Amino acid sequence: MKLTGLHILLTYQCTYECEHCFVWGSPRQSGTLTLEQVEDILKQAKDAGVESIYFEGGEPFLYYAILSKGVRLAAEMGFSVGIVSNAYWANTVADAMENLQPFAGRIDDLTVSSDQYHCGKCLGECPQNALVAAKWLNISTGMISVAQPEGNAPQTHGQIENEGAVMYRGRASQLVTRAALHPWEGFTECPHEDLREPGRVHLDPLGNLHICQGVVIGNVFEKSLWQICDEYDADAHPICGPLLAGGPAALVTEYNPPHASSYADACHLCYEARTALRVRFPDLLAPDQMYGVIE
Repeated sequence: MKLTGLHILLTYQCTYECEHCFVWGSPRQSGTLTLEQVEDILKQAKDAGVESIYFEGGEPFLYYAILSKGVRLAAEMGFSVGIVSNAYWANTVADAMENLQPFAGRIDDLTVSSDQYHCGKCLGECPQNALVAAKWLNISTGMISVAQPEGNAPQTHGQIENEGAVMYRGRASQLVTRAALHPWEGFTECPHEDLREPGRVHLDPLGNLHICQGVVIGNVFEKSLWQICDEYDADAHPICGPLLAGGPAALVTEYNPPHASSYADACHLCYEARTALRVRFPDLLAPDQMYGVIE
């Protein structure tokens, strides 16, 4: 498996607890990378041939010192660098300028999350302030805005181009009471992730490498990123194999976990099946944070 992008979840903690969040971000979450771990991860990423690094969460600005040092190191190492944030720190344009100034000339993208889940409207005041400040600092920006279940998906740009519909996984699985349901047998492919050659993957604060959030293919604190990628066999992976063969429906057919007759989308069926299978595959369907277990 060849990686070009690594998205580092600096922390599972977040200032918000949004209904649509598929990593269960929350002020009550635990798990944050240390600066030493970030430095090691960047070195591993360089050795593995990664070209771009994103810092996200949770909310990465909660650990501003680690974020700013991590961005500086990544830029100095030659990575293309981006940040994903809800911009809670941008109460005014002046505040936003102060927070973003250290990143000017070092990041290639600031992607801001803003929608009704975050602030009750598509573009809140703090995200607006962040976007204005970024423009003044010549920082390119992106926007993630996810629709309500009943609404049309808004146009998004940045790291998830035009994917503004709810994906019913993680905490978003609780929104299915507002969605149309479909027979589980029809979900025969994974519509959002390339499980064989994803190009980019997510790395969480516990070292878990996620090919899709909650589906682990290794841990960089136990084995190098290069080695994980070199040894990864998608078809032999107990979770990815069935998903590649026939989507979430094949995962259910393969292991027969308890399941309902209908689901909101492929992500919903996959997430519920994986949750039921965690006892059987605890190292692959991890960590607790991705499945809503908050201590």
